[in-house]
Amino acid sequence: MDKVGIKHKRDDKVKAWMKKETAEQKKRYQVIVAHMDAIASQRDKWVANFLKRIQKRGFNTDRDVFKIIKPEEIPIQPKRKFKVSF
Repeated sequence: MDKVGIKHKRDDKVKAWMKKETAEQKKRYQVIVAHMDAIASQRDKWVANFLKRIQKRGFNTDRDVFKIIKPEEIPIQPKRKFKVSF
């Protein structure tokens, strides 16, 4: 049996609003993606500094308890492009 979602009835005003809202959200998303691409090299430096810091100082687990992260525990950075999700 093929399941199909509930067919909701929407009037034209609602359909127009949804179309406009979707277009605005897509525009906002593209601005965010462009900004994230622009700061890619800076973000890579931030990540590298963070990974270095948690190997030296450690990662705070509880109040003043720090866990030193071993180099073999550091995840390998994927070869894919950084993904923006919201």
